[in-house]
Order: sequence, then C-alpha cells, then structure tokens
Amino acid sequence: MHFFRNRPWPRALGWLLLLGPFFFLSYGLANWWTGQLGHVGSLVFGWEHRIPFWAWTIVPYMSLDALYAGSLFLCASRAELDAHARRLLSASALSVLGFLLFPLQFSFVRPAVAGLNGWLFEVLAGFDKPYNQAPSLHVSLALLVGLVYWRHSRGLLRGLLAVWFGLIALSVYTTFQHHFIDGVAGAAVGVCCLYLFPDAPRAWQPVRAPADRPWRRRLAAGYGLGAAVLLAAATALGGWGWLLLWPAGALLLVGLAYAGLGASVFQKLDGRQSFAARLLLAPYRLSAWISSRLFTRRQAPAAEVLPGLWLGRAPGRADWPTPTYGSVLDLTAEFNLSKTARARPHQSVPLLDLVLPSLEELQAAVAALHRLWPHRPVLVHCALGYSRSALVVAAWLLATGRAATPAEAVAQLRAARPQVHLTERHLAVLAAYQATLAVESQPTLS
Repeated sequence: MHFFRNRPWPRALGWLLLLGPFFFLSYGLANWWTGQLGHVGSLVFGWEHRIPFWAWTIVPYMSLDALYAGSLFLCASRAELDAHARRLLSASALSVLGFLLFPLQFSFVRPAVAGLNGWLFEVLAGFDKPYNQAPSLHVSLALLVGLVYWRHSRGLLRGLLAVWFGLIALSVYTTFQHHFIDGVAGAAVGVCCLYLFPDAPRAWQPVRAPADRPWRRRLAAGYGLGAAVLLAAATALGGWGWLLLWPAGALLLVGLAYAGLGASVFQKLDGRQSFAARLLLAPYRLSAWISSRLFTRRQAPAAEVLPGLWLGRAPGRADWPTPTYGSVLDLTAEFNLSKTARARPHQSVPLLDLVLPSLEELQAAVAALHRLWPHRPVLVHCALGYSRSALVVAAWLLATGRAATPAEAVAQLRAARPQVHLTERHLAVLAAYQATLAVESQPTLS
C-alpha cells in the first residue's frame, strides 16, 4: 500500500487532460497541413530497404499510448510529475515544429496484414498519415516515458520493461512507420527535453556578475562560430553529415555557458552531470579530456603544495598514488568525478575553464576545501591543475594565513608546480578576495 500513498494523482489527471488534447490536435494539424502540400519528399538511406517488416511489433508500438498515460500517475512527487509532464509537452511541441518546418513522408509500401495486427494497423491509419516523420515523436516519448518506468521499477520487472521499451523504439522501423534518421532525431529531441527540464535540484544558476565579462563574451562568440561552421557543414554534406549536429549543439551549449548561463549548463551535482548533459556535451567533454592529457603528459599528475595539500589535474585511473588521497575537491564543470573519487570524502564546485570565477564561486570553493581539510591529504584538481585549482588553493592559503599576499601565495604554488598559470587578472581576483577576508575579520560594534 505504500506505493499508492502521497502520489499527486489529481495533478497527474490535470496534466493528462492537457497533454492528451494538445497531442491529438497539434499532431493532427501537422498531418493535415503536410497533406495539403504539392510534393513531400523522403530522407532514406539505401540500406534501409533491408529492414524487415514485422507485423507483430504493432503491439508494442500501440502500447505506448497506455504507458504514456500511466507514467503520469507513476510519478511519486509533484516536482517529478511537473518535470516529466513538461518534457512530454515540449517533446510534442518540438516535434510538431519539426514536422511543419521539414515536412517528410514515409516512402515504403507496407504489406497487407490480417487478423488482430491488421486491425491495429487500421486503427493507426485512421489517425496517422505517412507524414510527421522527423523527428519521430514515438521514439522521443518512448525515451521519456521509459525513464519514468525505469526509475520506479526494480529487478526482473525493470529488465522486462527495458526490453519492452526497446521493442517500442524498434517498432517504428519494423512497422514501416519511420525511416532511420527520424528515430535518431526523435532520440535527440527526447534528450533535449530531459536537459531542458532537469530533475531537481539541478537548477539553472546564471552567472550574474562575471569577473571578466569581455573575455567571456569572446569565448562565447568563438564557440558560437564553431557551432555555426559545423551546422553549415552538416547542411552541405547531408546524409551521415547530419551527425555533425551533435558537436555543433555541444559547442552551442558551451557558448551559452560563457555567455551568461555559467557552469549550470553542465548540470553537475555532487560531482556527476545529468544523463542528458553527459550525452549532449559528450563531443566537447571528450575533446576536453584529450586536451587535458596532452597538455599534462610530460608533468606529474599532481604536486604537493604543503603537507596534506595536493594540486593537480583531473585524475585518471593511473593518477592515484600509494598511499592515496584522503579526499578530493573537484573544480571542473566538464568532467564527472570517478567512482574512485566519490568513494572518499569529496566536494564539487563546478567552475568554467579559461575564465575567472565570480567572488561567490571562489568563496564557495575555499569553503569546500575547508570542509575537506580534516580528511587530508586533499587533492584539489581542475582539468590541468594549472589555473582554476591553483586560484582556489591560492585563495585558501590567504584565508588560512599561510600566505600574506596574493603574490606570495602564487609563489608557493609555482614552487611546487611550476606550470601554474595565474596572470595579473587572477592576482586582482585574489586581492579582491583577500579584501573580503579583512572585512569579515573586523569586530562589529554592539
């Protein structure tokens, strides 16, 4: 009985009464509009003609409607329900927009089917025309709905549901409803909806007062230009070239981070990025990891600044010494903490690469290092161990009285790790941070 308690079922019913009519009206409108066009093309690879037609897969295909409705009532909290419903709503809206902007139709002839399966195909044909192809809304919804059932199931039931939702995704091809590119686009839309409405408490936290706004804007423009070039290349190449939209989207998101959205673009909580962020940003994250290994390949992974305090790069499997670190402070936004790091006391304060943190971000990072200090030796790391982590350690040296000035703190760091790269801009941030320490230490008048 515990399962049935405290679930927001009246709100779930309200969402269903909104989502159902919205889906049927918008989807039907797109079908009708495309049917009025004089010529509607198709986007299909030659190898797709070898995809078999399996009439029985109409059963998992049609089952998504019931599973869709049930997923709303499965949500255990108002926050989970609202996030899930907004994802479903946005998936429908984005897909219909795609149908209208890029009208396509299915180009294969479906064989005649008799019996129950034939009747199901007739029911489907009464509503669904051979249009509304890319992105496949069926694949988008299978992903979003399937994740809710995955979250609320265990053991054998979870395995059976995973197989069933896999069949639902496969059925868009084996029932001759969609071409290959439609399913890929549908999966991308589903992931984007997960990203746009992340699970709480991964909330958007824009940077309101960046320390070096002009430099951030230049970086944002550079990443935006890279995204535009990849988009143009994908359009020109066509076919498999459309896969360039993935790195283009990743660069666009990183550009938005520097434009003002900050590290929240990476949706990192307790050292782990959200599932959607990991997927969408995978091209950028992979290139950043390769870059971190190349730039540090001739240096030690970490250096001891003072007894119990280490400064270094994001640790790989071979970077854990013996005896190992007692705790880890992760300052990267782009990488996940490994299982090895999360198995010990750890803190994560995501900071963007190549730019100065805000004063609030720097204070949060220093406070995290304070909390980890009893669990020393502490490894403080960013991607390379040259800038972000160095700045935080320098601020901590000032906060604990182990350095009297920013220049002295930086000198201590460079003595241990000569590759540390802190400029006059970083020294100015340290000076501003030290000024806050002086204000906090002054006695208050009663």
